[in-house]
This record gives sequence, C-alpha cells and structure tokens, in this order.
Amino acid sequence: MIVILTALNVEQDAVLEHLVDTTVHEHAKGTLFDVGAVVGHPGHRVAVGVTGAGTTTAAALTERARAEFSPSVMMFVGVAGGLRSELGIGDVVVATKVHSYQGGRSEGDEFLVRPRSWELSHRLDQRARRLCRKDGWYDWLSKHARAAEPKVAFAPIAVGDVVLDSTTSELARRIRMSFNDAVAAEMEGSGFAHAAALADQVPAVVVRGISDHADGAKASRDRAGSQLMAARNAAAFAVALAVSLEPQPDSTAQSPWPTSSLPPIYNTITARDHATVDKQIGVQINGGRK
Repeated sequence: MIVILTALNVEQDAVLEHLVDTTVHEHAKGTLFDVGAVVGHPGHRVAVGVTGAGTTTAAALTERARAEFSPSVMMFVGVAGGLRSELGIGDVVVATKVHSYQGGRSEGDEFLVRPRSWELSHRLDQRARRLCRKDGWYDWLSKHARAAEPKVAFAPIAVGDVVLDSTTSELARRIRMSFNDAVAAEMEGSGFAHAAALADQVPAVVVRGISDHADGAKASRDRAGSQLMAARNAAAFAVALAVSLEPQPDSTAQSPWPTSSLPPIYNTITARDHATVDKQIGVQINGGRK
C-alpha cells in the first residue's frame, strides 16, 4: 500500500484519475481516504487523502494515514510556486530536500534563521531519477500534456504556512538569502516530511507541479488553468513512481476467515466402564462449543 496525500481537491482529483475500483475508507475519527488500484496495475494499491492547506494538518493527517495503512511509501503531491525562471508552468519538482523556512530567532532588529530540513530517501531518489530516462513517465500524461514536454527538476523546496505571491516581499528576500537552493515554495511539505521522519523513517517524497512563479500573478494563472495542469503533471509523475516500486501487501485487507477471540475450553469426558476420552478442545459459544 502507498499513501498519497494532497492539500487541495483539484490535486486529489488528479491522482484519482489514475485509479480504478476505488472505495471510501473512513478513519475512526472521520478522515476519509479513497482507496483503489492503479489503472492496469491491480497489485499497486493506493490510499489518497486530502489534508487542506498548512503544515500542521499535513503533519497530523500524515501520521493518521501512516497508522491506518502502514504504507511502504508515502507521497505528498500537488502544486507549488516556482522560484526559478528556468522552471516552466507544468514542470515537476521532486523535492530532494524540504526546508522549513519559518523557524528562527528575533533578536534586536534582526531575524536569525534556524532552519530545519528533511532529505529525500536514497531509494526513492534513485527510482524517481530513473523514471526521467527517455521521459518514461510521459505514458501517464494526457496527449495534450505530453506535447508540452514538461521537465522534472530534482531540487530543494521551501515550505511555510504562507501563500508566497511576491518576489519583493520580506519573506521572498529571506528565502533567497537563507534558502537560495530552493526552486519552489509551498505550504505542506515540511509537516508531511517531519511526520514521516518521526514514523520510524517511512520512505517519503514530495512531488510538486509548478502552477505559478510566486510573482503576483497566481490568481490569474489559476483561472487560466495552470493549477489543474500542474496538479495533473505532478500526479502523473507520482503514480508512475508508485508503479515503479514493488507492490506490497495491503495491511488493511480483511482475512476471509473469521477468527474468534474467545478462550478454548478443555473437557474431560468419562466413557463406558470408567474409561476416559482424551481432551476435547473447542471454543465456548453461548454455553456450547464450536
């Protein structure tokens, strides 16, 4: 089982386009997951959940999904704002490092950055890079999306609970100064990565499609369809990556044979002429035995 989390419904829908035979799985606390198999790959089962925006809920629901499904791999998939001009709308970023940019210390008139970062697991990094050979993941794109020839970048991203839509704000300057290796900015990846790391280092990866350039034009680009395109490209790459991994048993599958938690009983039966029968073992059910 692989768990894929998203922040937005448009991102979740983009992943679900690649699944069949989906059913709704409800967590005891009400969180809903869509569980299905990848089209053409019935052995690769995926649980998809939506967290909403922000690092806090991303962290909480990452742990909830991990405890519920015991996945072999976890992914966070969706859109991001690009921080480099060489990244086009619809290009995909595989986060090799997830920076949490909001930690720090305010001292006098200075803000001293105290970053935390999480790195991509080597196994997932290698699998993801292999997908890019001869654009092997393009099979999961629509014909129209393939024609645009989206690229895949392997690079760090910057994460915080702020919608970054400016290249001149104080936050934009801080990211350039202190996290200048980041090529994209988003709002959930650090919560997801932190929770996955605390869960005994569950292999985890953040995959993002570039939907804007964090330059004040986000709203107009979203209306023009860039968010949907970026979400679909990121989902296509994530599903291709999922299929490249060996399928794992579904830990949530129920055994077809019921088991009883009732204790066994041991009867000693006296036979004719005071001979004895050896122990008779069964399960007590409403005063009888099974």
